[in-house]
Amino acid sequence: MYAHRSGLPAHAGDLLEDLDFTRAEILFRLRYQHPDSSFRSHYAYTNFGMTEGGVAAAKAYGLQWEDAAAQKLYKPLGMTSTGSRYADFVARPNKALGHVLVNAKWLQRFKRDPDAQSPTGGVSSSVNDLTKWMRLQLANGKFDGKQIVDEKALAETHHPQILTGFNPYTGLPGFYGLGWNVSYDEQGRLRLNHSGAFALGAATYVNLVPADQLGIVVLTNAYPVGIAEALGTTFVDTALYGKPTQNWLPIFKQLFSNPAAIGTFPGFDYSKPPASPAPALKNSAYVGKYGNDYFGEISIIERDGRLATVEGPKNQTSPMKHYDRDTFTYETQGENAVGTSGITFTIGPDGTATQVVVENLNVRGEGTFKRAEK
Repeated sequence: MYAHRSGLPAHAGDLLEDLDFTRAEILFRLRYQHPDSSFRSHYAYTNFGMTEGGVAAAKAYGLQWEDAAAQKLYKPLGMTSTGSRYADFVARPNKALGHVLVNAKWLQRFKRDPDAQSPTGGVSSSVNDLTKWMRLQLANGKFDGKQIVDEKALAETHHPQILTGFNPYTGLPGFYGLGWNVSYDEQGRLRLNHSGAFALGAATYVNLVPADQLGIVVLTNAYPVGIAEALGTTFVDTALYGKPTQNWLPIFKQLFSNPAAIGTFPGFDYSKPPASPAPALKNSAYVGKYGNDYFGEISIIERDGRLATVEGPKNQTSPMKHYDRDTFTYETQGENAVGTSGITFTIGPDGTATQVVVENLNVRGEGTFKRAEK
């Protein structure tokens, strides 16, 4: 799970989090996720795969992940501004709130509670605290002369576990370790780095060169556009070579302009109406409850003469707009929102819908919901 080679597809479980399922419910429902590859054969980044790894590791202490992290890592390092619960972040008087780009202006628009995936994205911290964590990494598990983490165990996290690709500038292979992107530069030095981001307003980056006892962490309070990665990579290049080896900002900006790079997968463009739209059936043909094993139950309801969809355990309700015949649209919500997405019904012989496909939930084939028995 920590090497992202379990067979789960990229970002498996993220859409369940958007629908407000709890961590336990998400991890349970992953058994219904269609696999993307065989066990250990391919790399695919998954927040909830790694979360399961963290949950499993913490069981050795008989503790919740958040408490294990605090007792075994944050406290011994004196990381007094670090926590693994959203409530810790909210309670801090001095904090940076996430921003997104709206009409060319950066605005604080959303609240992002990442508790469900805390082992992967739920830690809030400061630059001062993270320098202590980087010192631990660079000193083979020691901090101020005391062994905090077993040296061999920490070294194992820095070892390649699976090939992820090749550096387009050097041709050298890149790997994933246990929670790290692992590579070796042209001088044979071990290089460790990782990005983290929320589409709702945060982007972070860490880059370590253990042989040179060099490290940098960059924290931003904005939607990921490549700035954190460009700053960190430019710094390391300048420290090692005297100047940047590439103009990194446009390179990373181009990378992050691809929605798939941050885990979102836009579907059909519904901004243009169909040339000859067909009318919908009566609302009663579509109203009802539909379900599948992975996402559970959704409802199509009628409200004020219009249809709406109700999704998730907290009954997220969104109005639907008619598009063409048995296809409607609605506005998606959450970290993986893709704007307007489609909802398409299949009509049975009796003139009522037998199933519905929710497009933004169907990235991996789990978005088909069959009508519940009447």
